Amino acid sequence: MLRKYSNSRSLRDNIQLGILTAFSAGMVNVASLIIFFAFSSNVTGHYAILAEEIAKGHWYQVAVVFAWILLFFTGSFTANFIIINLNKKNAYVAHALPLLLEMVCLITVGIYGQYYYRETLTETETLVAFLLFAMGLQNGLTASISNFVVKTTHLTGLTTDLGILFSMFTQKEFRDNPTLVGRAKLLVSIAVSYVGAGVLSALIYHRLQFRVFFVVAFVIVIIICYDYSRLRFLQLIKRRNVGKELENKMEAIHEDHETV
Repeated sequence: MLRKYSNSRSLRDNIQLGILTAFSAGMVNVASLIIFFAFSSNVTGHYAILAEEIAKGHWYQVAVVFAWILLFFTGSFTANFIIINLNKKNAYVAHALPLLLEMVCLITVGIYGQYYYRETLTETETLVAFLLFAMGLQNGLTASISNFVVKTTHLTGLTTDLGILFSMFTQKEFRDNPTLVGRAKLLVSIAVSYVGAGVLSALIYHRLQFRVFFVVAFVIVIIICYDYSRLRFLQLIKRRNVGKELENKMEAIHEDHETV
């Protein structure tokens, strides 16, 4: 999921990345809505609120909402900045680092919310800001490494694309196109994972409360560890193959010497 970049990624790589990151985004968004009455996985609604507050002249609210949007932007900027600067040195580290930063943000919200949160307006605004930055990181990561194919923190564009694809599938020539079918599978997988995670978040929140963000952080750990284990396995196979090649060459050299 994290080892490959851009056009080198397969449909399976993108589906795996899409399902797991959409799962974390769905859980975060629903938990944020229940706790803070604010969406945190996208900024579409925040732009509308920003315009409304500007029209009303509520400049404090304008500053807060603009800061939220800016933090989502900064998260996306940070994720791609890390990737384009570290990708040639170590692709896995470059792709995993934004997820680690996201995990830090989620754990921070979980710890503070569970043990220190007093439901003040300033605390709420700050914690939502952390979540928006985290979701910006995730969306920037998935979009960057998948060449803008996978975006998992909001479903507006996804729903539009699905509507277009399903209208195309009314004609056989499009239903037989493997690229379009694969795209539809990816989008449906993301949507189902996002909604399923949202339902799970709503069901377990009343028992776990802010600890629900620890569950999301654990999902991110699974993503990182799964890809790391795959990477180590592939490195081990490669070393064994190199070792066998060297062994075969040594045997061939030895046989040549005996023949001489």
